[in-house]
Amino acid sequence: MLLRLARSAYASAMRTGLSRAGYDDIPKNGLYVLGGLARGDGARPLSQLIQELQLSKQAAGQLVDGLVVRGYLERKVDDEDRRRLTIGLTDRGRAAAKVLGVARRAVDAELRSRVGATDVERTVRTLSVLADIARESDTR
Repeated sequence: MLLRLARSAYASAMRTGLSRAGYDDIPKNGLYVLGGLARGDGARPLSQLIQELQLSKQAAGQLVDGLVVRGYLERKVDDEDRRRLTIGLTDRGRAAAKVLGVARRAVDAELRSRVGATDVERTVRTLSVLADIARESDTR
């Protein structure tokens, strides 16, 4: 329950920022997709996205379709393997991702001001280990 509520602090700040900036048409999991692509190199294989979101191929495809239609993502054929699709951010997607980053940093700053940097670092380390445990259990 605590993790769900903590996640909603970020989601609420991000949704508010996006709405104010005119990006109020992003589907629920779209925040993860845009933010994840922006933190990486801006492109990712569609199969990797499906695995990370733990969605069915159909649900992930619908999410990507919605983001493509709204102008946040573009699909490309992978240069190295023509059978694979890669998704990447458009200019609109990069602009929305910047709004997400501003909102995330604001929540991070508020968190540090309330509990201190040491506790935030410890929490991030703990959550990273939990994520590793989840990934390891998924591969068993």
